[in-house]
Amino acid sequence: MRRERPAKPTANRRPALLARPGIHLLRHLQVFFYTLGQLSRQPTSLLMTAAVIGIALALPTGLHVVLKSAQQLSGGWDEASQISLFLQRGTSEGEARRLVNQLEQRPKIRQVSYISSEQALAEFQRLSGFGDALNALEENPLPAVVVVQPHLQQSDPASTEALLAELREDPRIDLARLDVQWVKRLYAIMDILRQGVYVLASLLALAVLLVVGNTIRLAIQNRRDEIVIIKLIGGTDAFIRRPFLYTGFWYGLFGGIIAWLLVTISLWVLNGPVEKLAGLYQNSFALSGLNTQTTVTLLVSGVLLGLAGSWIAVGRHLRDIEPG
Repeated sequence: MRRERPAKPTANRRPALLARPGIHLLRHLQVFFYTLGQLSRQPTSLLMTAAVIGIALALPTGLHVVLKSAQQLSGGWDEASQISLFLQRGTSEGEARRLVNQLEQRPKIRQVSYISSEQALAEFQRLSGFGDALNALEENPLPAVVVVQPHLQQSDPASTEALLAELREDPRIDLARLDVQWVKRLYAIMDILRQGVYVLASLLALAVLLVVGNTIRLAIQNRRDEIVIIKLIGGTDAFIRRPFLYTGFWYGLFGGIIAWLLVTISLWVLNGPVEKLAGLYQNSFALSGLNTQTTVTLLVSGVLLGLAGSWIAVGRHLRDIEPG
């Protein structure tokens, strides 16, 4: 006769299952702060490793901030990409004003300025020094001009040339001029600097991975006997890997904080001379500091690089340590 198995005490299992995530989180927190305590007992080693990571992160971050500031400065250079539209002779004042209103409605255009033929002649007399000679002319030889400034997002060479081609189709315009070469040189320089920052950031990110990986490798070698004992009593690789991953986390976080300090101090030191130089050119340019988005990106990048370096090092060296 088959005996029925006693019912399992489900009422007692349910709290254990519900409590498991909490216990798992508690163990992670214990290891998280345990690794911080372990690192704090060796402040010199922690500071040197974090400083190396911080310098590697600070270089591309500083260049990125300087490039961003230069792009803001180029907001004043976009006047160099302005388009001058010389109207057909005989275009009336009213027709010119209608053209200006039509251009102002275009989304690609930021600002439109109208210079009448009389204003152009007065400015030419003032700047050229031929006032008396120009007074002898029977009629004004200068045409009215409409100056168009594209939006900054539309001021790259390709977009500006496309806008120039559209404006040339208007029959009221006799001649449209744009200094495209200057705009092309400006954006070519910006592209080179931007690509240089990406290349430098990639190389230094690899350097951070190597630094963290080598530091974790030394830590694994120092705790080799402990790891062997943990494996003998049934400790899993995940259990052994956990403190090393959090160690990499702390290295990356402290490296990111040091990088933030280095960049902030460097910008503060350089900002004074840069403002003086800009003032000589009647410009109010100043280096912008690290904003919230850049700061968060810097810290998250440091943490991710620390975790990645630890994961690679642990995965590589943990397989080589086996009991017996």
